[in-house]
Amino acid sequence: MTPRTAPGAFRPAPATMPAVAGDILSMTRAPTSPEDLPMIAIPTGDPAGIGPEISLKAALDPAVRRICRPLLVGDPATVVAHARACGLTPDLRIVDDVAAARWDGAATANILAAPGPDAVPLVFGTVDAAYGRAALAAARRAIHTALAGEVAAVVAAPHTELSIARAGIRFDGYPSFVARETGIPEADVYMMLCFDEVRIVHATLHLSVREALALITRDHVAKVIRAADAALRRLGIARPRIYVSGVNPHAGEDGLFGREEIEIIAPAIADARAAGLDVSGPFGADTMFHKRDCDAYVVMLHDQGHIPAKLLGFDRTAGLPIGSPILFSSVAHGSAHDIAGRNLADPSALISAIRRLVGPVSGT
Repeated sequence: MTPRTAPGAFRPAPATMPAVAGDILSMTRAPTSPEDLPMIAIPTGDPAGIGPEISLKAALDPAVRRICRPLLVGDPATVVAHARACGLTPDLRIVDDVAAARWDGAATANILAAPGPDAVPLVFGTVDAAYGRAALAAARRAIHTALAGEVAAVVAAPHTELSIARAGIRFDGYPSFVARETGIPEADVYMMLCFDEVRIVHATLHLSVREALALITRDHVAKVIRAADAALRRLGIARPRIYVSGVNPHAGEDGLFGREEIEIIAPAIADARAAGLDVSGPFGADTMFHKRDCDAYVVMLHDQGHIPAKLLGFDRTAGLPIGSPILFSSVAHGSAHDIAGRNLADPSALISAIRRLVGPVSGT
């Protein structure tokens, strides 16, 4: 049975998906059965936003199902509510254990039950502490299935930071959350935004500019460059080339607009080069992205990377925390409370994130 959707409500992935450079889990042969495909956990995000809707649409997308076994992770009642509101009619199979999931029908969607700790009514488009706790409960369970080797990777639907904040939970983005859940230092996980062939690694993320500047030290920048190089090699790039931005206008203009480039960033680049890495900079962040002959950019501040990503690849951008022991990605857009439950949400960014981690099946 094919799930029903309103005409033009969302765009499924193309029947034949082109290769995506840097896919992590690319398969070298066509599978003989669905059980041969990698399993991808999809925590459904903010219950009151579009996360459950786009998660379900991605899990039912034929092109996604040709390359992986999508496993929703979240509150089953929430997913059912979104399906009904959007006119989707999946065969929803609720499982308490990953091993119980089966992909035996085009309309079958498996959900690993991870209900939030609060029993509250679902109201689309609203902010609530309970929804913040629920979003992180789903992400937490998905991360631990990956740590246990039960799934190959995690691709998360959008959360709402205000709901998480109202729950009193310390949260400044998925990199630090993934670090805490996997037991590694928060400072060792960084955000890489990916769209098309562009990859942007952030030295700092969700901090005030004043706090971010305090973190930009020679040692920290060098660690970010090394993490970017290691992640690119994990993505299959044998000899990564990395460009690094400055922090001041025009990369400081030889000290006229600040000395951070001279005293911090350039020495960190020199350290990376001495270790054998192919890295150049610092470049002015306003012009660096015109230089396209590299495999990744490293930027110092949140907006230096997020503005070009959301301007050039808003519906295709995914976040990939690098440096953690698991493969984890998330969409870069928000929960879109204004269209939640209306069958208007486009799953393209979530599908792109899945493709980036899984890669195309050979021969499709």
